[in-house]
Amino acid sequence: MIRVDRKELTRSEIVRVAANCFLNDGFTKTTVASMAKALNMSTGNMTFYFPTKEHMLAELVNMLCKYQSDLMVEEAKDGYSSITAICLELLTIASACEQDEVAKDFFLSAYRSELCMDLIRKNDKERAKEVFQEYCSDWTEEHFTQTAGLVSGIEYATLFITTESAGLELRVAGALRTILSIYSVPKEIRDEKIKKVLSMDYQKLGLDTLKKFREYVDQTTEQVLIDLLKRKK
Repeated sequence: MIRVDRKELTRSEIVRVAANCFLNDGFTKTTVASMAKALNMSTGNMTFYFPTKEHMLAELVNMLCKYQSDLMVEEAKDGYSSITAICLELLTIASACEQDEVAKDFFLSAYRSELCMDLIRKNDKERAKEVFQEYCSDWTEEHFTQTAGLVSGIEYATLFITTESAGLELRVAGALRTILSIYSVPKEIRDEKIKKVLSMDYQKLGLDTLKKFREYVDQTTEQVLIDLLKRKK
C-alpha cells in the first residue's frame, strides 16, 4: 500500500483554500490568519509551506497561465486565430476587472507581485514565440524575454484604472495596437483583429471567462486532492 504524502496533501489543501479565498473574497482582504483558521492550523505551519501570501498567489497565477493556454486551444477549434485569442484575452480580463472588484484585486495584485510577474512574463514570452514567430523570425531568446517585460507593463497599465483613465475600448485598443506593433504584426492584421474582438459582447465574455476560471480552479485543486488520496489505495 502506497502511503499518502502528508506534506504534499497539506500543501494542496492550503492552495485550495487560498485559491477559494482570493477569487471569492479578494487577495488583499484575505489574511494568512483567516486561511489558517479555515484550515485549523497555525500561521506558523502555513508559512512552513508558503513563506508569504504572495507565494500562494503565485500558485493561482500558475493555474491562470495553464487555463489561458487551454482556452487558446479551445478557441482555435472555434475558428479563432492565435492573435485573435490573445487580443480577446486582454479584453476579457480588462472587462472582468471593470465589472468585478474581486477580479480586479486579483489581477492587479498579481501584476504588482515580483514573484507573479516572473511567471506572467515567462508565460507571455513562450506564447509570443509561438504566435508571433512568423513576424519575428530573426528575434533571439533575449529579444523575446525583454519584450515580454515590456508587454506585461502594458497589460498592467491597461488594467489599472484611475479617474483619468480612458474608457475600456480605447484603453484596450491602444494596448493591443502597441503590443501587436511591437511584434511586427502588419497594420491591416492589427486593425482586423482589434476590430473583431471589440465587436464582441466583451462584457458578457469577461464575466463568463471569470466564472469559468473559478470553476477551473475549483476542479483543478479538487482533482489534485483526489489524486493524492487515491495513492493510499
